[in-house]
Amino acid sequence: MPVPHGTRNPGATRVTLLTEGTYPHSHGGVSVWCDQLVQGMPDLDFDVIAVTGTGREPLVWELPAHVSRVLSVPMWGDPPQGDPPRGRARSRLATAYEQFLTALLDPRAEPGFAPALYTMARAAADGALSPFLRSDRAITLLTTVWNRPGLAVRESGPTLHDALTATSLLEHALRPLAAPPPETGVAHAVSGGVAVLPGLAALDRHGVPLLLTEHGVYLRERYLGYRTAPYRWPVKAVVLGFFRLLAEETYRRAALITPGNRYNRLWEEQGGADPESIRTVYNGVDPAAFPPAGPEPQTLTLSWAGRVDPIKDLETLIRAFALVRARLPEARLRLFGGTPKGGEGYRERCEALAAELGHADAVTFEGRVDDIKDAYAAGNVVMLSSISEGFPFTLIEAMSCGRATVSTDVGGVREAVGDTGLVVPPRDPAAMAAAALELLGDPARRAAMGEAARLRVIEQFTLRQTIDTFRSIYLELPGLVRAPADAPVPPVPPGELTAVGTVAG
Repeated sequence: MPVPHGTRNPGATRVTLLTEGTYPHSHGGVSVWCDQLVQGMPDLDFDVIAVTGTGREPLVWELPAHVSRVLSVPMWGDPPQGDPPRGRARSRLATAYEQFLTALLDPRAEPGFAPALYTMARAAADGALSPFLRSDRAITLLTTVWNRPGLAVRESGPTLHDALTATSLLEHALRPLAAPPPETGVAHAVSGGVAVLPGLAALDRHGVPLLLTEHGVYLRERYLGYRTAPYRWPVKAVVLGFFRLLAEETYRRAALITPGNRYNRLWEEQGGADPESIRTVYNGVDPAAFPPAGPEPQTLTLSWAGRVDPIKDLETLIRAFALVRARLPEARLRLFGGTPKGGEGYRERCEALAAELGHADAVTFEGRVDDIKDAYAAGNVVMLSSISEGFPFTLIEAMSCGRATVSTDVGGVREAVGDTGLVVPPRDPAAMAAAALELLGDPARRAAMGEAARLRVIEQFTLRQTIDTFRSIYLELPGLVRAPADAPVPPVPPGELTAVGTVAG
């Protein structure tokens, strides 16, 4: 449901933020970043198209008057309203969908992905795509495609259950295509993946320029997540094929890509982005809002801040802490941050691990803290154990507070820290413990690193620099629109529409 928030400013540039699972319905680093942009540019008008879980998530950010509208697009709530296509419209959509599936599974057919996607987007705008994908016809098309001779997925013996699962996952992932896309201004996707779909539709239909900011690498995180997902290989082949080709189409079509670090740039260039369309823009904080944290705690303490989520790899941190405590029995580990809905099982697993290792008395889950600065002040050393990051706010906030840090070498972490903290390989408890012990045992070095870290933030990573850069981008972007996609769907070779005309749907 659209949520009105004030009135738009006449003549102001309109920016539509495209989000997934973050602003304005959730806390976290990306949400903080979105709020910084919105609050920092009261002279511009903002809308938000937010991909959510059920569509019933409350707003958790106070939105200023220049945010005119928030449209929630639920991926797992009720499906979009509409009726199944009929006649020629059904045949046209079936042809496009078969071409779409073929592109996901056959490398030779990948050029057909984009035109098929835009045909499906127009069907979604008419309310026809979701009903079609929930029909028997869509299931039969998939079973026909992935059983063709010569396709690698055929060798894994896909079943009808696999087809039902894969088709359902695609139907949910494509739901954002049914959201009314922006018709003017700039569409700013603050992550890759399904949040970009309304932006691609806006570019194809209305010529609205697309700006992409990746904090983490969405495609990499999907690869990590699906590695342990409870699906058979045929399902993973379809879904990961979709995310890969969607990322490549986004990289090609975006007028500008603004990764939060140079590491992301490598993925984007490999995915087909024009290097000249990429401009690194670091996250920033207000050093006045994160002043020096003051005296360290008397009991040697490691602190961590973030959301309790597998991608933060708290299990490695807890294992590292067990090694620290073997040397420093008085040490403590304090974990600050909320547990997202659905993540309770992961937190319980982490608590069980601490108990299993014999350190439940020294590992505390503090929950959300009213003032995040308290989380950084609570530690002699601030830890970051993630297996994937962009340019993490918790890290530069802790640096601004003058705390020494130990972080995993992922995303833009090394760019952020420089030589003002210790960086260790991810998923390596021994290396993390050794770094923590090194700093816990040297108060003078901790203090020197903390002072250098705050100076690094002031010189390179301030919020004012970030906001000024994006304001300039918003104003210049309408002149950087990429060429429109080819609208027509290329014909499917004879013999590849088997059963299309005979399947009930």
